Amino acid sequence: MVKLNKIYTKTGDDGTTGLVSGPRRKKFDLRINAYGSVDEANSQLGKIRVLTNHSPKIDNRLARIQNDLFDLGSDLATPGKKTSTTQDLRISKDQVIWLETQIDYYNENLLPLNSFVLPGGTPLAAEFHIGRTMVRKSERIVAELIDVEPYTNPLTMQYLNRLSDLFFVLARVANDEGRKDVLWQPGKFHKTNKN
Repeated sequence: MVKLNKIYTKTGDDGTTGLVSGPRRKKFDLRINAYGSVDEANSQLGKIRVLTNHSPKIDNRLARIQNDLFDLGSDLATPGKKTSTTQDLRISKDQVIWLETQIDYYNENLLPLNSFVLPGGTPLAAEFHIGRTMVRKSERIVAELIDVEPYTNPLTMQYLNRLSDLFFVLARVANDEGRKDVLWQPGKFHKTNKN
């Protein structure tokens, strides 16, 4: 269990921050950026949950995801491979599979798509789209981190990939199962089109 008795430590005043294990790193380090971007996405999810309190089923799933995102942040803040002798917290395949089951469950009743969906529709859908793009940003940073530090858990990137897909699906759910989706109309405003 984590105990936080003092909020400020002054140890970061030199421009570095501590990881769960290993040496301190610069605050602009790629690994710090990776779990910092996950924290941003989690904060957006907190905002989304303010709008989903009328739907306990969805809100309970989002509460689980918020907890998983802290697990993911801890994973990213702990460089190195997990061994049989360590207690490092790592994202598991089960957490990725759980997201896939949620995507399949919520996607089942959505209207088929005939075009790409533009962010918008209802306020809740718009917030899910913001969350989706924040998770995609985290995924891109983690992909780069895995390239630079290959011992990074690849399931962190898989989890983020599935989470952004789930947020897309939940945005459509929030848009009355897709009935209020705003669809992209390619070339609609080209100069040759006078409408």
